[in-house]
Amino acid sequence: MAKNIPFKLILEKAKDYQADMTRFLRDMVAIPSESCDEKRVVHRIKEEMEKVGFDKVEIDPMGNVLGYIGHGPRLVAMDAHIDTVGIGNIKNWDFDPYEGMETDELIGGRGTSDQEGGMASMVYAGKIIKDLGLEDEYTLLVTGTVQEEDCDGLCWQYIIEQSGIRPEFVVSTEPTDCQIYRGQRGRMEIRIDVQGVSCHGSAPERGDNAIFKMGPILGELQELSQRLGYDEFLGKGTLTVSEIFFTSPSRCAVADSCAVSIDRRLTWGRNLGRRAGRNPRPACSTES
Repeated sequence: MAKNIPFKLILEKAKDYQADMTRFLRDMVAIPSESCDEKRVVHRIKEEMEKVGFDKVEIDPMGNVLGYIGHGPRLVAMDAHIDTVGIGNIKNWDFDPYEGMETDELIGGRGTSDQEGGMASMVYAGKIIKDLGLEDEYTLLVTGTVQEEDCDGLCWQYIIEQSGIRPEFVVSTEPTDCQIYRGQRGRMEIRIDVQGVSCHGSAPERGDNAIFKMGPILGELQELSQRLGYDEFLGKGTLTVSEIFFTSPSRCAVADSCAVSIDRRLTWGRNLGRRAGRNPRPACSTES
């Protein structure tokens, strides 16, 4: 039977470990860990889990770090992806994104919010659970997962299908402004490819410029993004063009292909059948 521990006691424990959590978070932030380059931060997390007393810590073949507390028959998981996006143009930062910054109220740096802050909180939540003997009939699995930014969902697909791990309940520590979120919008990754015909740039009329052909499509996507559906609980559906690619023999030639990536977030009541594949353009193909 689960113990009834006053919440005040849990908060006191959290305050006791505030300095340790801060140090751990800043250590993670200082390690560049873009997708497929997470090895160093994974080992730093493993080190901290072992230090605070996790019962078992392992790194699976994909590179996810898995820490266990307790030995009960019921499995509950807490997850944070520990890869980050890049820093972009460093001139847009007010401070070094890997050195980070700290005030009395916040910690800044690449990955502090998405999602290494969640990782630091989970590791010390696990320590508090063990300190207070709250594992009881449960096993707590704390996961630091990889490649989420580039391959959203692949890490947990691997954990479930290859490792056979199936938690009864999962808490995601994606940033939610310290609120409890009970759902999220759906997501589609869409790519549009347009083909053209290259020729010398001095006589573009001899070719078929794929970038020009993509232009009207981009305009229609921008217009579509303004009229997507709204749900009172999940909010508005969104659409954005996140990447653009092209091929051309040189800077003095007409582009013979152009492609864009689209990040589409679906609100309640929208699905793949209703949103994709309607009136496709002959000049382009879509894949998701």
